[in-house]
Amino acid sequence: MRYLPAVVVDVVLVLIFAAIGRASHDESPAGLLLTAWPFLIALLIGHLLAALLPGRPRRPWSVLWGAVVWIVTVAGGMLIRVLSGDTAEVPFIVVATLVLGTFLVGWRAITALLRRRRSSPDAAEATRAESLDEPND
Repeated sequence: MRYLPAVVVDVVLVLIFAAIGRASHDESPAGLLLTAWPFLIALLIGHLLAALLPGRPRRPWSVLWGAVVWIVTVAGGMLIRVLSGDTAEVPFIVVATLVLGTFLVGWRAITALLRRRRSSPDAAEATRAESLDEPND
């Protein structure tokens, strides 16, 4: 299951988002799942949707996959909150959008950057080695 590691990272990040939110309002940490559950359900739907999209991003750790998951998590999480009788005030929507975007897309962007950096020296070294093999005119 190549999807599982990305889903686990995303679940942990959504739980961190909910914990930060509860702590910032001096609410009991015991209610963490009460805050997180709408976003966790939307997160799973986001992963499923990203996997089913035609021409979809192929890797769950790609930035594009993360963007799909982020949008569905925020929109779906807010919708589920409202339908379950909770609130979705504009400031909360803005904060959730920014924080979840940073979390869900951010780790993927960092991963992509590190992969490029890791492969970049190899490519540069190969190019340098090739230039050393060429005769000078």
